[in-house]
Amino acid sequence: MGLSPTHGPATTPVPHVGAGVVWDLGNVLIDWDASRAIAAGVGEHEAARFLAADDFDFRAYNHGPDSGLSWDEAEAAVARSHPHWLEHARAYRAHFPASLVGEVPGSSDLVRELHAGGVRQWGLTNWSHELYPHAPRMFEVLALLDDVVVSGTEGLAKPDPRVYELLVARTGRPLADLVFVDDRADNVAAACALGMTGLVFTGAEALRLDLRGLGLPV
Repeated sequence: MGLSPTHGPATTPVPHVGAGVVWDLGNVLIDWDASRAIAAGVGEHEAARFLAADDFDFRAYNHGPDSGLSWDEAEAAVARSHPHWLEHARAYRAHFPASLVGEVPGSSDLVRELHAGGVRQWGLTNWSHELYPHAPRMFEVLALLDDVVVSGTEGLAKPDPRVYELLVARTGRPLADLVFVDDRADNVAAACALGMTGLVFTGAEALRLDLRGLGLPV
C-alpha cells in the first residue's frame, strides 16, 4: 500500500459492456492511514516525525513486505541500518489494524451496485501477506469480490507488469476486458500499458460517472 495518491484520469479504449472490474483496496475501498498504527505505538508526535524523516523512507520500507519480504526481515533491516527508528517501524506492524480507518465513502456502494448488476469484481492490492487477513475480517464488502490478488503473497507488487498479468489466470479474462481502479496514477498507467482500461480514483462520485460512461450498471 502506497502513501501518496496522485490524481487525474488515465484510460485505454473502452471495454465492452459487462467487463469485469478490478479494485485496488487501500485508499480506494479501505481508508488506510499508516500514521494511526504508528501513533498507537509511539504517539502522534513521534509518528509524524518518523513519517517526515529525511533519513528514512517509510514508503520504501512498506513496499518490501508488499513485495513478499517478511516483516521480520524488514524490521531486522531497520535494526541494522536505522536502529533509532526501530521502535517506530515495529509499531506499524504491531498496531496495523488501527491503520484501517474505515470504508472510503461511497466506494463500497459501487461494489454492491456492480455486484447486484451481475458484474464480476476482483481485487489487486499492494499489501503484505502477513497483514492482509485483517482486511476481510474488518470489511465485509470484500466478500463480494471473486478473488483478491495480494502482492505480498505473490511476491510481486504494482506497478510491476507481472502482477497485472496474474489477473488473466485469476479472473479467466483477457486484460482488455478488465477495468482497473487505483488511486495511484503510476499503477494505473502500468495497467493501461498492458491493455486494461484504467481509472485513477479521486472519489466515489467521480468514479461512478466514469464507470457509468463505460456502460457499467451504477
